[in-house]
Amino acid sequence: MSHIMVTAGALDVAVELHGPEGGTPAVLLHGFPDDARAWDGVAPALAAAGLRVVVPYLRGYGPTRYRDAATPRSGQQAALGADLLALMDALGLERALLAGYDWGGRAACIASALWPDRVIGLVSANGYNIQDIAAAARPAPPEQEARYWYQWYLHTDRGVAALEQDRAAFCRYLWRLWSPTWRFTEAEFARTAASFDNPDFVATVVQSYRHRHRAALGDPALQGIEDRLAARPPITVPSMVLHGAEDGVDPPANSAGCARWFAGPFGRVVVPGAGHFLPREAPQPWVEALLAFPR
Repeated sequence: MSHIMVTAGALDVAVELHGPEGGTPAVLLHGFPDDARAWDGVAPALAAAGLRVVVPYLRGYGPTRYRDAATPRSGQQAALGADLLALMDALGLERALLAGYDWGGRAACIASALWPDRVIGLVSANGYNIQDIAAAARPAPPEQEARYWYQWYLHTDRGVAALEQDRAAFCRYLWRLWSPTWRFTEAEFARTAASFDNPDFVATVVQSYRHRHRAALGDPALQGIEDRLAARPPITVPSMVLHGAEDGVDPPANSAGCARWFAGPFGRVVVPGAGHFLPREAPQPWVEALLAFPR
């Protein structure tokens, strides 16, 4: 799939476009470790329905590049939200539908919470994805702590070296753990694994998981956004939460009470037979949810 490059904030963002230029915009945001291929089952259906579909590669992935060598290689949540807003501004999108999972779901939730006038509707995998960094030192139940092994591993030099020396092996293992019922092919994985060869992938990923646990400083330019997120702002735009029933890193019980963070029209669906890489495994619920919003 061909892409264009869009200068947006701190980045030159690689973006794939589908559908008519005048259609209602829908921005689809991938997670870690993934790329724009996550939406290959979703984007064509939305485009066929008349939407203008925008699928960017997040910072640290694929052809997307930092514009300045001095910019911190930060994967913190404020960076993801700021990147999304900057991309919408650069593309002239006054309002858009937003959909995302994992890192992309975090970006979409942040934009929906902080800049609701820019959002028509939100589809978020796994609930309210804004991190409670102030509470990061509070342990989760042991079962969840074990699921987050990769985050603790990346706090060590050994973990960083493991990701650096064989990014594909590290990420392939996460795909298998997090979506245990999904039988992806090696060719399918390889198409996305090329995006992990981005020169800033490792640094951005490591900073992301260290920052969320208060083990790394953030980008000072983003502190104002982090301060707003620390207040745990509600999401007031119309929202749908999708959660894979077989998610191996973030099981459905984790989003069971998330409705309290959504102050607008809200729904939640647990998708049977699907895991963490939900747009790949079950694209149709995303299509249905996005097309259901008034626009």
